[in-house]
Amino acid sequence: MGEVVDANSTPVTPRPASVAPAPPISAPPSQFHSPSLSRSPLLTPDHIIPSKTPKNSTPRNATPRIRTPRFITPIGSPIRRALKLTRLDPEDAWLPITESRNGNAWYAAFHCLCSGIGFQALVLPVAFTVLGWAWGIIALTVAFAWQLYTLYLLVQLHENTETGVRYSRYLQIMSANFGEKKAKWLGLFPILYLSIGTCVALNIIGGSTSKLFFQTVCGQSCTVKTLTPVEWYLVFASAAVLLSQLPNLNSIAGVSLIGSITAVMYCTIMWMVSVNKDRLPGISYKPVRGPKEVDRLFEVLNALGIVAFAFRGHNLILEIQATMPSSEKHPSRVPMWRGAKAAYTVIAACIFPLAIGGFWAYGQRIPKNGGLQSAFYAYRRSDTSQFIMGLVSLLIIVNALSSFQIYAMPMFDELESIFTKRMKRPCQWWLRVILRAFFGYGVFFLAVAIPSIGSVGGLVGGISLPVTLAYPCFMWLKMRKPNKYSKMWYLNWGLGIIGLILSVSLMAAGVYVIKENDNKFQWFKPK
Repeated sequence: MGEVVDANSTPVTPRPASVAPAPPISAPPSQFHSPSLSRSPLLTPDHIIPSKTPKNSTPRNATPRIRTPRFITPIGSPIRRALKLTRLDPEDAWLPITESRNGNAWYAAFHCLCSGIGFQALVLPVAFTVLGWAWGIIALTVAFAWQLYTLYLLVQLHENTETGVRYSRYLQIMSANFGEKKAKWLGLFPILYLSIGTCVALNIIGGSTSKLFFQTVCGQSCTVKTLTPVEWYLVFASAAVLLSQLPNLNSIAGVSLIGSITAVMYCTIMWMVSVNKDRLPGISYKPVRGPKEVDRLFEVLNALGIVAFAFRGHNLILEIQATMPSSEKHPSRVPMWRGAKAAYTVIAACIFPLAIGGFWAYGQRIPKNGGLQSAFYAYRRSDTSQFIMGLVSLLIIVNALSSFQIYAMPMFDELESIFTKRMKRPCQWWLRVILRAFFGYGVFFLAVAIPSIGSVGGLVGGISLPVTLAYPCFMWLKMRKPNKYSKMWYLNWGLGIIGLILSVSLMAAGVYVIKENDNKFQWFKPK
């Protein structure tokens, strides 16, 4: 008999001849078993063609199951954004800023405190000699609140919740908002100028204070021949280059801790000793103004630039936050903001007493070159113990060496990125040594050329002001898109525009002051 064919039997679903395995998807181990991963519909790879057979005509156990990893979710889902968030550019693992991502809130506090307080606070009483009591305190308070607000904006903008991208450098977030060309025109020069200018100022402070420390320890009856100012600058530069061989930003967390402690110590000692001693006879608190109206205007603007210079450091916020791990459940903005708040609480407790107490103790006698440090050594050397004077000098030197490292790190990162982009491999250790030595001794050359900190403080403050006070407001408007004519919309537009106007005015004032006092300055003759 012939074969009996069952016409009602269910046809077997044809299987594909070959199924390519799904491409491996990398994700952080902490997200493999997240509850949100199993609730989203699975993606079907493009190269797998699902069967057209009706569902009811095929037994369930005969259907081939597509072996797609369970952590693949739709492109617009939060976990897919988290996967993009944690996906790193291979070149990031070769560069100093993003080489290590095991930072935490403590590291953030150390870096923010070390970069936010230091020698620039010692020049604040110079601004008070021009602005006076009322306007000096108002300018200092407004500047502190303004920069704290823009710091908060930068911390929140570090991770883009729409695309999941982490902006690990200030220039990266500017390129994402304004375009690559505009970012280079608007941001590259101020950012590099701020890093290089701060390192130059640190070399001047460190070299001149090293000379004072030697004279203090040696005593008035010392017959040992001291080094020249240029040689002291070279000693400090060599020490800074040696310390700069630490590989990445996380590796200098201990250095930043030491720098923070020394900064708090010498700021506290200087204002407390100055206030506890009797005020100098015949001091005046009347603002010093020039004879011409134009002179008075530019001197006021230059004083505001000095106040702005005291709050530099926003060019490092994104870099510091980039050293932290981040995920959808534990975003880096939480520990970063916690560390920043702690750091700036300490900063406020140091700079306000230093500026107010220093101006109260010395008034108009505060020299423009050196600020409170020069006044402290000039007027308190006779009635203060040698140990205190030597300790303050040593603390300033250690703080300058520590701050040099964190402000030079963006430049190290930029120099090494040029090599890695072209060669597609990390820098060798000997090339890293050469690049960092080249930068350190280049800063030494500029420190020898520039006459004083007070002469360029206003100019540096004006150039760096948009990075600190203006650009973050515009980037918030671009990325977060607040409702038009809302409070946040008006606030950020207003602060951004005022910041740009102030920046142009302060730069003009800084150039004017340098030009008017050019005959008083001795270029390439450090003191």
